[in-house]
Amino acid sequence: MPEDIITKMVVIAESELPSDIAISAYKVSSDVTIKETCYGLMVTGKREEVDKVVNEVRKLNPTKIFVKERGFPPGDERRCRANRGGGPRPGFHQLKNEIDLLPDISKGLVLVERGSKPVTLPEEKNLPVDIFKKIIEEETAKIKGE
Repeated sequence: MPEDIITKMVVIAESELPSDIAISAYKVSSDVTIKETCYGLMVTGKREEVDKVVNEVRKLNPTKIFVKERGFPPGDERRCRANRGGGPRPGFHQLKNEIDLLPDISKGLVLVERGSKPVTLPEEKNLPVDIFKKIIEEETAKIKGE
C-alpha cells in the first residue's frame, strides 16, 4: 500500500456497539474502508480522511471510544495468520491487555470531566533488610514446624 494510506483502530471501551459506530463512520466519508471488528472498527484510507472519520466518531462518546494507529494494513502478509501457520496475530495479546484497561481509563476520564482531583498517594517506603530477614526466618520456622 502507498505510504499515505494508513489504518487506525477505533476501540470501544464498553456500552457502544461496533455496528452503531460503523454506521456513524460511514456517514462521515466514503473515501475510507471501514471494517467492523470485535473490539470496534478498523478505518483504512488516506491519512486526512481517516483522521476526519475517527475524529467524528470519537465525538459520539469521547470517554469510551479510543483510537490507535495500526502499524500494518489489513491483509498484510507479515500479520496474516494464514501465512504464519495460525495462532493469534502478533500484537493481539497486547491489544487485549489494552482493551481490558479501557473501562478504568473511561471512568477516570469521566471523573476528570467532573472536576475530580488526583489522589495523592503516600510515599512508599522500603522495608528495612533486617526486618525482612526476620519475617523470612519466622515464616520458614512456621513451615518447618519449629
